[in-house]
Amino acid sequence: MARISRNRRHLLQASAALVAASLPGWPRAFADETSTTSNAGTSTDVTAQLARYIVASRGQALPEAVATACKNHILDTFGAMVSGSRMRPGELATRYVRSLGGTPQASVIASNLRTTCVNAALANAMCAHSDETDDFEPVTKAHPGSSVVPAALAIGEHAGCSGEAFIRAVTLGYDMACRLLLVLGPDRVRASHRSAEGTASTFGAVGAAAALASLDERDTRFAISYAAQQESGLWSWVKDKDHIEKAFDFAGMGARNGVQAVTMVQSGMTGVADVLDGTHNLFIALSTQPDPQAMLDGLGQRFFVTETAIKTYSVGYPIQSPLDAFLTLRKQNGLTPGNVSKIEVHVPSDAVGIVGDSSMPDVNCAHMVAVALVKGAVSFADSHNAALMHDPNMVALRSKISVVADKALDDPAAPRGARVDVTTTDGRTLSHTTRFPPGTKENPLSVEGVNDKARDLMAPVLGKDKTQQLIAQINRLETVHDIRALRALFTV
Repeated sequence: MARISRNRRHLLQASAALVAASLPGWPRAFADETSTTSNAGTSTDVTAQLARYIVASRGQALPEAVATACKNHILDTFGAMVSGSRMRPGELATRYVRSLGGTPQASVIASNLRTTCVNAALANAMCAHSDETDDFEPVTKAHPGSSVVPAALAIGEHAGCSGEAFIRAVTLGYDMACRLLLVLGPDRVRASHRSAEGTASTFGAVGAAAALASLDERDTRFAISYAAQQESGLWSWVKDKDHIEKAFDFAGMGARNGVQAVTMVQSGMTGVADVLDGTHNLFIALSTQPDPQAMLDGLGQRFFVTETAIKTYSVGYPIQSPLDAFLTLRKQNGLTPGNVSKIEVHVPSDAVGIVGDSSMPDVNCAHMVAVALVKGAVSFADSHNAALMHDPNMVALRSKISVVADKALDDPAAPRGARVDVTTTDGRTLSHTTRFPPGTKENPLSVEGVNDKARDLMAPVLGKDKTQQLIAQINRLETVHDIRALRALFTV
């Protein structure tokens, strides 16, 4: 075959990209035209293909169901940010960025503070993961909303983007956060002492921020590289007793990193154009068996925002199914502290190290089940009441409750299921299994259900009227011409 000149090849590739960008899953189809192969047999142009997709996605309409799911997750994250702003991690984050000053580019949630995009993203993201009410993707273990939405909000507010652009950027951010973990292998990430949540957050944030900043392909590649250099996240977060570093590790760090990467490139900084490819790339640095094609397969067809679960309880995600299972048994059988002699909570093997014996009330499974036994529900206030953990009655009840690692629940199809076995004082044994708690894609909440959750979280901070207006605006976010029109509704 005759050799194609460099300029002509560039034109052919550009034309192919424009055509392919309008097709679902176009990066995989385009890979054969542009990719080279390393000695290891892996594609070596993932950075280019991903950057082209990010640029092209700004002009691509989303399926209606995807847009609706994204609006639900945006609203859910606003609920987490607003309620978290009054928790200690959120308060400390706001106080910290206030001390930094900075050009007033973006707003800090539920405050009167405007600061730089980077600072606002950091504070809002820490607020979003302050109270364990943010969303969770069960397969990859990512918490995409708490970093992606704050990053998009910071850049979107500064740029004055439309609500429709905001929805598309957030959808893209969820894809990038979760796909990075698919490339690396979620289990391999955790086996290397890294946190899946912290690893995902930077990549999700840079995707959303780059899309809203309208970077071209070249600058998008550079932003990806600056984000890749900041990839971090250690499993050591499980030793955090105050949920403050956890809020940074899961969300604040990633949102800050992603926004900083984009704004650095906007300022004129250049970088490495192929950080996901070839020698010393991000994937081989973070995984012993990376699957680079997982970053691209199904782009434009598979949307992770539709697969991410919305929590119904403000507790660590491995406790969602146990609470659902136990409360089902309690309601069906009239269980009380007086007629229960023993409770065994069976969870997947990897969940015990997270919720088995945490000092944080909202991440302690036995404590949350004890609260549910006494009160018949788990309120936002009770799940964050540290004093309740030391109440003698609660301590006595927890002695009846054990949290057990059960390999039978290590099910990739239902990775956060649970079984609860209750032995009553009259000798009965009761059991219930919840494979998919409410809020999962298999058992989804309605739009009104998400609205109700957000209303309960935001009204105590913003007031009923502003809360209702903000919910209504986000429900029809595609009609908002400038995201800054929402500013008066989420600040005080």
